[in-house]
Amino acid sequence: MPANPNYPELSEAQQSWRYQPAADCLRGRNILVTGAGSGIGAAAAKTFACYGANVVLLGRTRGTLDIVFDWIEANTNTRPVIVPCDLRSLNDDSAQALHDAIGDGYGQLHGLLHCASVLGPKVPVAHYPSTQWAEVMQVNAFAPFLLTKALLPLMIDHPRRASVVLVSSTVGRQGRAYWGAYAVSKHALEGFMQVLADEHETAGKLKVNTVNPGATRTAMRATAYPGENPAEVPIPEAKLDLFIYLMEEASEAVTGEALDARHWSGPGS
Repeated sequence: MPANPNYPELSEAQQSWRYQPAADCLRGRNILVTGAGSGIGAAAAKTFACYGANVVLLGRTRGTLDIVFDWIEANTNTRPVIVPCDLRSLNDDSAQALHDAIGDGYGQLHGLLHCASVLGPKVPVAHYPSTQWAEVMQVNAFAPFLLTKALLPLMIDHPRRASVVLVSSTVGRQGRAYWGAYAVSKHALEGFMQVLADEHETAGKLKVNTVNPGATRTAMRATAYPGENPAEVPIPEAKLDLFIYLMEEASEAVTGEALDARHWSGPGS
């Protein structure tokens, strides 16, 4: 495993990973991560780079993306790039522009991790503001469709099987009161995964899966559970062995799966 004294959280998490990937398992792979400025997205971007991937950092806030970019440049021998993008206003034209920029910079894309998400208010449906419902659905469900659709040509036009991973949620598999548009948007991601995986299963050039990370120490989690002690919640790095596995060639045959990081015990589980 690639040890890095400047990333103690990863070094600590690796000790309890259920899967130990090869140190260079992502070398030469280009992976786009949405929500790369914080939370699971930032941890995944840094970790992918530690394992050799060139990471495209997509997020809304340039300042947080700069921090992740600078860390990757200082601690790895990879080629990260920043793509500031507000998914609330993403449309076909801006998604196509992103396709063109990545195509010019990297030529092809081997992985796409959809981490970006907004929680929205936790209120009964009867009191849910329609404008906020639309925003949550735009960021959490519509933007992943737009990005994936636009970037598909970069992922399926080369011999290595590309990977699309969509971060889901427990309430995206069983709806729960007061989770509103967030739960509905995650249900939409699960359906999108199933459709896309089925469409590409025969060609064998794309694998598509969802991952429910379970409770993870992020700002969104703190907002959703304000009374919870963050120190008792696993850090994002604790779940990343599954994400690395899905991005590397070892998971070639894994597609159309709704995976749960809490119960995953390694390849074949």
